[in-house]
Amino acid sequence: MSGRKIIDGLTEAVEFTRGRKNGAIVREVKVPESIDVQAVRKKLKMSQKEFALRFGFTLSTVQNWEQGHRRPEGSARILLKIIDRRPDVVEKILAVG
Repeated sequence: MSGRKIIDGLTEAVEFTRGRKNGAIVREVKVPESIDVQAVRKKLKMSQKEFALRFGFTLSTVQNWEQGHRRPEGSARILLKIIDRRPDVVEKILAVG
């Protein structure tokens, strides 16, 4: 990418933040405020250990979420929402090999 393209992109971004509609493509992501990890896991009929192993969490993390000691951060809530809706896709993407 040339320096000119970078400068043009930054200029466009600054103009957009100032309210000027300049053809910029904007995608907003709605991160869920909360997610019931236990409900997601039970829907999949998995133990805490199975759920953790299948989706790349530590067992203690899943336990802490379910016991209310900790709350999933934004990116974890997004992943958990995808797991809730399309566990098959997440499993396929995370599959080794």
